[in-house]
Amino acid sequence: MNTDRTVRTFTDFYRERGHRLITGSTLLPPPSDPVLFTTSGMHPLTPYLQGRPHPQGRRLINLQRCLRTTDLDEIGDLTHLTVFEMLGSWSLGDYSHSQSLRWGYELLRDGFGIPQDRLYVTVFGGDDQVGPDTESLRTWQELGLPVEPTDDENWWSNGPVGPCGPDSEIFVWTGDPGTPPQGTPTTDPRWVEIWNHVNMRYRRKEDGSLEPLPQPGIDTGMGLERLMTVLQGHRSVYETDLFEPWMRLLPPLWDLDEPSTRLVCDHLRSGIVVLGDGVRPSNTGRGHVLRRLIRRVLTTLRRDDPSRTLTDLPVELVGHTLDHFHQSCGTGTVREFLLDEEQRFTNLLERGQRVLSRREFEGPLSEEDYQYLHDTHGLPRDLVAGLLTTD
Repeated sequence: MNTDRTVRTFTDFYRERGHRLITGSTLLPPPSDPVLFTTSGMHPLTPYLQGRPHPQGRRLINLQRCLRTTDLDEIGDLTHLTVFEMLGSWSLGDYSHSQSLRWGYELLRDGFGIPQDRLYVTVFGGDDQVGPDTESLRTWQELGLPVEPTDDENWWSNGPVGPCGPDSEIFVWTGDPGTPPQGTPTTDPRWVEIWNHVNMRYRRKEDGSLEPLPQPGIDTGMGLERLMTVLQGHRSVYETDLFEPWMRLLPPLWDLDEPSTRLVCDHLRSGIVVLGDGVRPSNTGRGHVLRRLIRRVLTTLRRDDPSRTLTDLPVELVGHTLDHFHQSCGTGTVREFLLDEEQRFTNLLERGQRVLSRREFEGPLSEEDYQYLHDTHGLPRDLVAGLLTTD
């Protein structure tokens, strides 16, 4: 199951059951949305999940690209990504949560070929406001899957106020194929969650109380990269076909340790996607996020070898990324912005070295020093720290 076939299997399955594929999956939310980037598959659908009619109907699916800055410090491990994709299905006041679970199980078993004995599910066990999710529990028991009740781990909310409800998570056993599954999703990390089905039934008010939504809905989300890692039997998302050209071409080009290689691959790929969606480097907003991604790459590359530059980045990787995300921005344009940002970073490094060579910056720097260097000379704290380390 390569990525293209997996996405096609998902969309074909739901189209056969009356779902419409939503067009457009840009990282940029509508102008009225205060969030910098789309952070989840359901993000663009929030108004419709609260009752507004959707122009394409009540059964929807999508492959949505997302960006989260909250995980930047985790990049370099085996699983986290800055830009990722979410496969999602939605019922806007149409079919039941039980139906969503049954279709989900059918797709995993028959569409993706995951054996039943490698599946485990969790359901909401109830709290002091809402009783246990007996509908999901009964459905899974009828399907013959093992179930583990939890409390807040199976309660989905979009912040302290707004739509929320019980969810049911589907896990796949990723241990040694020769070893029978052991434990439960909360006791053994080899159970990996791949799909969440949310029964969006309530709205939480400012005082913490819950009121029923006038139109209950179903929101499901499945991370494409995590799904591919499981289906292809890998321990890392970077071993899947999504990253095959990156992991084939970059390690021979730049001699980096594994975490640094993963960070460079992730940040460059993410930067290309952001550029492909029309964002340009700047000191504020979305452009600042893009600039930060590129400069983290440059800092990593130059840490051990100052001669490493982005002029060596294979054009094939830029084209592969733009093609995968169906972006029309040309490879030449993306490369031009990357190289221009590299030159700006080089100039900043040179200016920073001159400033830090002054007598007043000898010895440990105070918080006031860091603030002055940032406000007066445009030198971020992490860049200053890096320059001091290299000195």
